[in-house]
Amino acid sequence: MLLDYDGTLAPFRVQRDKAFPYPGVHEILSDILKAQHSRMVLISGRRTKDLIPLLGLEDLPEIWGSHGMERLKTDGSHEIAELDKLTLQTLIEAQKWLKEVGLMDHCEQKPGSLALHWRGLADGQAKEIREMVITTWSDRAHESGLSLKEFDGGIELRASGRNKGVAVETILSEMSKNTVVAYLGDDLTDEDAFKAVKNKGVGVLVRKEFRPTAADFWLIPPKELLEFLLNWHKSCGGLE
Repeated sequence: MLLDYDGTLAPFRVQRDKAFPYPGVHEILSDILKAQHSRMVLISGRRTKDLIPLLGLEDLPEIWGSHGMERLKTDGSHEIAELDKLTLQTLIEAQKWLKEVGLMDHCEQKPGSLALHWRGLADGQAKEIREMVITTWSDRAHESGLSLKEFDGGIELRASGRNKGVAVETILSEMSKNTVVAYLGDDLTDEDAFKAVKNKGVGVLVRKEFRPTAADFWLIPPKELLEFLLNWHKSCGGLE
């Protein structure tokens, strides 16, 4: 069971440190983990250390954070991908620019990326920030081999080579070809994962409004999400 977090297991919040799971999600995830019938992996754009307190789980699943730049295993070992000098220099320059234009309050710094959030801002202000970032970063990102990716509520300058799809491919390579696999996600950043799981499992789009996607199914949270998780638990023998 491969799960995105924001927008999938939890509703979006302007205060990102208050984005707790939908009611009932914490309990069913906890039950699945305790039953030990499934390998559960969270694959999020958040840093692993920021995700843990939101989950509030006694037993932690494996977590891939920062779009696959980090991997926290269930034994507590933590891996962070190395960055080349050009990528590091470009991110440093971008951070310096953000400070100069007064946008650091909207910036989330992560291993291998800088994310600008405009959720909660007026439409005009959000549009202005978006256009400013794209105009300033696009050419430099291209020259440095970084990507500029939009997500629900912001835009991110990100190191190349790692994404949620790469994380999914790595996980699948560690498992039997007969393993039943599902990836649940909501955002454009989950499309790489939906493509990676194609023909090897199922991709499930979890969001209140449908959008074009490579996923195989669409669930509307929280009701249909909870039903899916409960049915998974039951099918694996976790419920009588």
